[in-house]
Amino acid sequence: MELEILGSGTSHGIPVVGCTCPVCTSQNPKDNRMRTSALIRLDDGKACVIDVGPEFRIQALRAGITTLEAAFITHSHADHLHGLDDLRIFTRKHPLPIWAERSCLRDIKSRFSYAFHKTPKGGGKPHFRLCPVSVREKRIPVCDPAIITVAGANFQPVPVFHGSLMIFGWRIGDTAYITDCNRIPNYSFRLLAGVKNLVIGALRLREHSTHFSFPQAVAAIDRIGVENAWFTHICHDFSHEQIQSWLRENAPGKKIEPAYDGLRITIQGTT
Repeated sequence: MELEILGSGTSHGIPVVGCTCPVCTSQNPKDNRMRTSALIRLDDGKACVIDVGPEFRIQALRAGITTLEAAFITHSHADHLHGLDDLRIFTRKHPLPIWAERSCLRDIKSRFSYAFHKTPKGGGKPHFRLCPVSVREKRIPVCDPAIITVAGANFQPVPVFHGSLMIFGWRIGDTAYITDCNRIPNYSFRLLAGVKNLVIGALRLREHSTHFSFPQAVAAIDRIGVENAWFTHICHDFSHEQIQSWLRENAPGKKIEPAYDGLRITIQGTT
């Protein structure tokens, strides 16, 4: 299996509209960061997507996506969700399963209400099957969200916090994908035991109220104990080369790199 980074940028995307900073005007293609999303290529040629942002059509064409078995949504913020209509090409024969937390599914049903109304045939709308991720809750979620099996691959939801909002990262085999996070609860560190490859949100060097900074992401990487890690959901404060330089100086000897659009990571094992 393989994880491909479809987009590695923050909610504005890079370049930011109207911005003339050195990163937004950079000629390095690795500084051109579309909204954050990932493709999971399964061994039999099938595929699933994690998050569907506003550039999904462009990302799908670049990645050569011809089939999708399911979409896994981390949370319902616009930069992770508002390309959902572009999935309709994959829903011609049957509704596409959309896996997400229940409040996220309610947002989908509200924002894309036309997809759930009865309309004449030929209306050009997507067809979705909304699938709630099962998490036992008291005041906070506990550490046993159900594993979801799609086309023979296991997807483990990993609850994390984006400010006060509980969202999902996803683990597939020895690889985990966590974005838009500023706190990983103890029970989710247990779910991440044995992960070798980690893609993790690291917005910028400066601290942020709902996202890991570079140092905070490095601390989480160290605690999980992965072999390889990549920053994603990166803003325009730093170029790709500047992040590499910062990591060499501040995380020496660690295999941590900034992700970039089109990066491919090999996934081994099952969850």
